[in-house]
Amino acid sequence: MPDDLLPAASTAPPTEPCGALPQVALPRREGQGLPAYAALDLGTNNCRLLVAIPCQGGFRVVDSFSRIVRLGEGLAATGRLSDAAQDRALAALRACAEKLARRPVRAVQAVATEACRRASNGPAFLARVAGETGLRLRTISAREEAELAMESCAPLLEPGDRRALLFDIGGGSTEIAWIRIHPRSRAPELIGYLSLPVGVVTLSERCGPSCFTEAGFHAVVDEVAERLAAFDAVHRIAQEVRLGGVRLMGTSGTVTTLAGVAMALPRYRRPLVDGQTIDVAQADQALGDLFALGREGLASHPCVGPDRVDFVLPGCAVYAAIRRVWPVPRLTVADRGLREGILLRLMRADRGNRRSSARPAGWHTGV
Repeated sequence: MPDDLLPAASTAPPTEPCGALPQVALPRREGQGLPAYAALDLGTNNCRLLVAIPCQGGFRVVDSFSRIVRLGEGLAATGRLSDAAQDRALAALRACAEKLARRPVRAVQAVATEACRRASNGPAFLARVAGETGLRLRTISAREEAELAMESCAPLLEPGDRRALLFDIGGGSTEIAWIRIHPRSRAPELIGYLSLPVGVVTLSERCGPSCFTEAGFHAVVDEVAERLAAFDAVHRIAQEVRLGGVRLMGTSGTVTTLAGVAMALPRYRRPLVDGQTIDVAQADQALGDLFALGREGLASHPCVGPDRVDFVLPGCAVYAAIRRVWPVPRLTVADRGLREGILLRLMRADRGNRRSSARPAGWHTGV
């Protein structure tokens, strides 16, 4: 195991209750007659869709889709989305459009992230998507990504939290959100964010094979830690960590994989992982276990698999850098993020619109 990772001193059942953000797959008949909302996220590595209906305190997922499309493949070298990557993404987006056609939704929002932000032909690709699938994707900023992740993870905050440090290790970038929790309202406020142009796809293309060696792994950790240090100097996050009351939250395939391994799950199950808080020593031990498996062991591991074997250790290196710069003793794992944040916003906006339309003529707010 890489020696600087340890601290100095380790499908949900339909009966799950409706909590703040339960992603519960319902039988189709249970979703009929209720308004549905959809959120689609086209990332650097994955294309994901969630369709949900509101319930008290959150929502229930009635349909979903996820496919690895590697849209950002080769982007770092060429600055463009390749034809093959566009074709893979389009095939996934057509499948999403077909799902949405079979289940009409009250509102849908489809967004693109880092790959389309960086690619010189990103706008042309999204125009092609609209023409061929009818889906109109909006490229969102890194700040909006951070805000959406913060919104979806806010229910995981606890009364003693003064601050939260939320990270999302994506395919083309890593987003860091520094959050203040207001003591009275308990509402989270984004007070700083950082978007690093390093993610599991970009790192795997640049130095993926070397991440299977200790020297290569530590080189990535050192690089990312150096990038994080400037952000820390501005916001004095490490100082806040020493004072206590800072919650470290991770939302990405990297941290959910670490949690699944730390919990010794025979296969990954979201309801058992989402919202769990584990000692970072457990996560670090899980990282060491993954590192020791090598390529073949990772490919056969039930929480990894052959499709993700090239991405796990680069993601773990980013996690290790975050741990080094901000040594928070506990890690809250979130299997939620951008799409869940979009769904919450869509439902909240629709409730507000319905209340407005129900007001008598001439009714207005203010004095």
